[in-house]
Amino acid sequence: MLGLERRQKIMELLRRDNKVYVSELAKLFKVTEETIRRDLEKLEGQDLLRRSYGGAIISESTSEDLPFTKRSSLNNESKQAIASKAYDLIHDGDTVMVDSSTTGQMLLQQLKGRKRITVITNSIRLMNDFMNSSFTMICTGGTLRTNSCALTGALACESLRNYYVDFALISCKGLDTQKGIMESNDSESEIKQLMMKQARRTILLADHSKFDKTAFVHCSGFDQIAYIVTDVPPSIEWQKFLSENQVKLID
Repeated sequence: MLGLERRQKIMELLRRDNKVYVSELAKLFKVTEETIRRDLEKLEGQDLLRRSYGGAIISESTSEDLPFTKRSSLNNESKQAIASKAYDLIHDGDTVMVDSSTTGQMLLQQLKGRKRITVITNSIRLMNDFMNSSFTMICTGGTLRTNSCALTGALACESLRNYYVDFALISCKGLDTQKGIMESNDSESEIKQLMMKQARRTILLADHSKFDKTAFVHCSGFDQIAYIVTDVPPSIEWQKFLSENQVKLID
């Protein structure tokens, strides 16, 4: 296993468990503890974790807003699984609004074989990644948030209001049965709210780490969500809650 791949796996474990131990990682990956320490040092240098005695921890505030490049390295297997499950919801000829999420990016990669797909997005990263695809790509314009490669503000919102689409494909930073769907900042929360309003149905792409997690800004209630696509089945309580709120769970 390459060092980069091993470090991605370490981050996936860290996001799942909030902490990792050097000795356990060395056994798991069949490398020396010194190799794991070097891995943790590199990841700490990227501000992805904090080393502690014998291991490392993840420390996130409710308003944490990781850059797109860092988010791209987290939970890749989970995102691929979610993208594969959401694939069958989108058909030839559909129109979709897609936020600046990395899971949305992976879903679009899988949809490249679909025909006559129109994509409206506020993500300059998606515009660049799919500029040579068969998609009809429409960019909202707006004020750039360099951290997330997202366009926001009045211009982006005005642009979204001009379109009505089949699906909004959005992500979130946290889900709670009482607090609803949450984001880390107001400007991108506003964009997601508009995408949901302009779409016939909304597909929320959320990996297991987002459940029972609180983020900074309330974005939406569950009444606006048609589907939640995740990688691991949530608790029985969550399944019952979503069923009662007429949200289709795809896990």
